[in-house]
Amino acid sequence: MPSRPRVPLVALVAALLVGVAATGGPAGAVATAFASWGSFEGSANAYRTTMQLSGAAFPTATMTSDSRGGTVGIASSAFFNAATPVGQAYGSSQGSSYVVLRPRADNATAPSVTTYAFESPTPAQQWGFALSDVDADAVTISAVVADGDGVRQATGAELGFQGAFNVCSFGTPRPGGCTASIGDVPTWDPATRTLTGNPQALDTVGATGWFEPAVRIRSLSLTFRQRAGLPAYQTWFFNRTHTLAGTVSDVSTGGAACPVGGTVLRLVDQNGRDVATTTASDDGAYSFGEVASQIGYRVILEAPEGCAVVGPAQQTADASQDVTVPAFGVREIVPYPVSGRVVDDDGQPLAGVTVTLDGPEGTVTTTTDGDGRYLLDDNPIGDGYVVSVDPPPGYTGTTQRPAFAIDDAPVTGQDFVLQAPSSVGGAVTGGGSPLAGVVVELDLGDGSPPRSTVTGADGTYEFADVPAGSGYTISVVPPEGYDAEPPIEGVVVDADDVTGQDFALTRPGALGGRVTDGAEPLPGVTVVVDGPGDPVTLTTDEDGGFYRGDLPPGTYTLDVTAPDGYEVVGEATRTLTITDAGEIVGGQDFVVRAVAPTPTTPTSPSPTAPGGTTGTSDPPDAGGPGTDPPPPADAPPGGSGLPDTGGTALLTVVLGALLAAIGAVSLRLARSRSRGDAVD
Repeated sequence: MPSRPRVPLVALVAALLVGVAATGGPAGAVATAFASWGSFEGSANAYRTTMQLSGAAFPTATMTSDSRGGTVGIASSAFFNAATPVGQAYGSSQGSSYVVLRPRADNATAPSVTTYAFESPTPAQQWGFALSDVDADAVTISAVVADGDGVRQATGAELGFQGAFNVCSFGTPRPGGCTASIGDVPTWDPATRTLTGNPQALDTVGATGWFEPAVRIRSLSLTFRQRAGLPAYQTWFFNRTHTLAGTVSDVSTGGAACPVGGTVLRLVDQNGRDVATTTASDDGAYSFGEVASQIGYRVILEAPEGCAVVGPAQQTADASQDVTVPAFGVREIVPYPVSGRVVDDDGQPLAGVTVTLDGPEGTVTTTTDGDGRYLLDDNPIGDGYVVSVDPPPGYTGTTQRPAFAIDDAPVTGQDFVLQAPSSVGGAVTGGGSPLAGVVVELDLGDGSPPRSTVTGADGTYEFADVPAGSGYTISVVPPEGYDAEPPIEGVVVDADDVTGQDFALTRPGALGGRVTDGAEPLPGVTVVVDGPGDPVTLTTDEDGGFYRGDLPPGTYTLDVTAPDGYEVVGEATRTLTITDAGEIVGGQDFVVRAVAPTPTTPTSPSPTAPGGTTGTSDPPDAGGPGTDPPPPADAPPGGSGLPDTGGTALLTVVLGALLAAIGAVSLRLARSRSRGDAVD
């Protein structure tokens, strides 16, 4: 929405690092929360922060934005009250924080792109986001989703649009400035994935659309376009969490005991990340607390010293609702145990690997714990024991150990080292800075569909489990505003990882400014932009503004031409540079002022000679009859230097006529007096 004094920058700065505001019921109930934000860093067209939703396992998102500067940042003055649709689903957001951003420049051709790069795919349920103050602007949403071993673009339906509303339409409490905004809502077009403000592009308050994605999102991009004025918009995030808990029991027999207090348990999310660790209490109860709502969790138990796990050492859990993980059982080791460890070629433990022991009395299985260790006990003395493993997908190596015998002692050291599959990776940068959320494709050249992945917050990408081969091609899908980069061809993969497959993208820049007459904008002024390519002539609009986009890197010169009746105040030429980063170089302002009209000097008529003839243009000799005396030696050339208005010449004529009249009257009086004297 257009800039308004009700959201001053001071208020935004004061609201930095506002924490999560959570609402929830009694223990064990669903809890809800709004996001917390890291520090808002950077400068115009290069901002950065982090966003974190509540609960273990919800991935942190790194936000990057090329929004213009001004009143932007983390704020907490606006809110959804409990009666709004968001409030009914997630509770009131009063006191919670959100981010305020703007276009890249304040015109329809320079949208900003804000990307939230999640460190791993999000859950596919029970979280969402809202876009508010969408009125004189529009927001297009793009999401890269995890799909099997690759990624793809989300459809409009998968973004989970829940509806549009206005925060001012649901009673009190409500944010300030609501009086004239009740009922104004944006519209959603799933085909273009665009949320657009009111048809008139009027400045209002609180027009909101909200979403609950139904897919696992790797990156979320918001393209924000100006439609009128100086718009800004708000972005909110929120989610639900559930409690995940269980028990560890001692199932030893024959009077033996296995203490369960202090047993270590790890929580792994569906993306394979370790997201939480806890320990069991003396009674065997454990809890990971509130975790993000999602399916596919794994709980992995590390057997207490001197104890064996009964059954698998890991179990799955669904936390899309409150859950209690099926209980783990441990017992005292029964002679004679067989144990070992499974690691990769870098020595990293492989958890959850299935291990099988074949012996004289049958077959038993278990899985490795969080440290890659396994133990199979209660084995009788005998010959012909064999241990084997079922490698995780893509891993290779020796999967079966040589046969051995059990005497009257534990058998240890039955270890496995598995070769991790090769990977291919690199980084994508734009203007030297990491680009997050960029889709990268790997074509194996065998006719199969290309594999795809997405760059993380640091701009890096990796394809795991790549088979050995040659002639592979890597390409990048440039994000909006960036130029395409040629693919990397002929990539060879063998037993070693392939790194350094980097892309350096560029994007065109832009420049802009205003021409003013003092404080007033001046439309119709010509500004010439000269740089790479042919010169371009721009004309200022009704606000005195000029703007030029799609400029390749290079040095540019701006020349302003003052319109008729004006002159340029200060410099009329500016020079600037645009780099591969594609900067928008704003503030290239010029000032002109009106020029006062030049005064003109009227020409006095030439004196008339006796007989009605005009005197000649030749001046009389100096000092002769009819000439003025020369000016004093210290007088400026041309007399006093003031403009000749004709007043002196006119006064001379009038005085001469008056003196002549007085002389005539005097002469008559004298004659009369003489006549009178004669009569007398």
